[in-house]
Amino acid sequence: MNNFRQWAKTPPCGWNSWDCFGAGVTEKELIANADYMAKNLKQYGWEYIVCDIQWYEPKARSNDYNNFTELCMDEYGRLIPAENRFPSSANGKGFKPIADYVHSLGLKFGIHIMRGIPRQAVHQNCPIYNSDKTCREVAHHFSVCSWNTDMYGMYNCEGAQEYYNSIINMYADWGVDFIKCDDIAVTEFRKWDNPYTADYEIEMLRKAIDSCGREIVLSLSPGPALREKADHLCKNANMWRMTGDFWDLWEHLYVMFDKCYEWQGVRQMGNYPDCDMLPIGRISKLCSYHGAQNRMSNFTRDEHYTLMSLWGIFGSPLFIGANMPENDEFTLSLLTNADYMTMHRESKNPYQLVREEKNNKGYIIWCSQGKSCKYLAVFNTDTKAKKIKADLGKFLMPDTQYEVYDIWQKTCIGKAKNSITLEVQPHGARLVKIK
Repeated sequence: MNNFRQWAKTPPCGWNSWDCFGAGVTEKELIANADYMAKNLKQYGWEYIVCDIQWYEPKARSNDYNNFTELCMDEYGRLIPAENRFPSSANGKGFKPIADYVHSLGLKFGIHIMRGIPRQAVHQNCPIYNSDKTCREVAHHFSVCSWNTDMYGMYNCEGAQEYYNSIINMYADWGVDFIKCDDIAVTEFRKWDNPYTADYEIEMLRKAIDSCGREIVLSLSPGPALREKADHLCKNANMWRMTGDFWDLWEHLYVMFDKCYEWQGVRQMGNYPDCDMLPIGRISKLCSYHGAQNRMSNFTRDEHYTLMSLWGIFGSPLFIGANMPENDEFTLSLLTNADYMTMHRESKNPYQLVREEKNNKGYIIWCSQGKSCKYLAVFNTDTKAKKIKADLGKFLMPDTQYEVYDIWQKTCIGKAKNSITLEVQPHGARLVKIK
């Protein structure tokens, strides 16, 4: 068996089309964002361009789904790109032309898929490639997604593994490097939604990827994944969502402190609990989802620092939600901070050092170990500025003098011994390197 963890030695970093284009992204928009990443971000470690949901639907336009709509599919029940949105996919080429272009830029290409098998393939009773079973024979008609009508789940039966093999092999031939599989992370709602559990479909995906001959990183959505399933997730996936969809709301950001604490200690090379997308920059181009359509992120500047600092010190995968060609200078500055990206890539063993709050207002401190330094993130969850004192003796040698460097401000802020006091703005963060 391949050691799939080696395929993601550090938390994956890239761009995903969902936050800005929803289900309606086009080839032109993928290429524009790939060009931007290659020119502006690649040197800092950003590398994935991921096409999110409904790429196989000709009529997809926004975050809203068209229930029971016609999908593009081959004779074996495998979904293929809609040619009106991805014209280079014509004549059976699939995503290979786009993947080849992304690779020519020195980047990697990914796609979103849904768990299971298309209803359309089941209703047409398509044959399964390299199997004597049909799509109807493997479909689990009671295992359906609660928010998308495209798919049935599959039974753990003969033919189901062959179907997963057939789609993964096709994706490998296209040159896919990253798969985000949706409706598959084991979630709380599944306990009452139906008695089905997706564990064996995760295992089928893992087996299919391991045998396809291409190194493909596997991401599971939507979450919240169950902490009790950590061992199973680590054995089968590179990353998995800790929550439902994350948007540019303080309430969503505040909850993530709980989630990161819940999952601390699980992260290791090749396995990364995922805080979800970075809804920064220009988002919601095609819809009004949790805010105005075609807006710049609702997060304040200080909340941006909190978002980036928590994702970074925790070691979550980083996937930009913005339409990157419309980035403003501030958004670009966050994504091209070399010290931040080094911390995200190299630091290990992140953990919550202290949390002092009353009525959800106060401060939280996280730390992690760098190669030759320590990192400290100090978060103010109050609505007014605070001077927050961090006890360095809890994670550093006592009575030793250290240099302190502010990562976001790119300045040395002096020496410290035993403690450090930082002024932090409301809903803001200070991120420092201590050496």
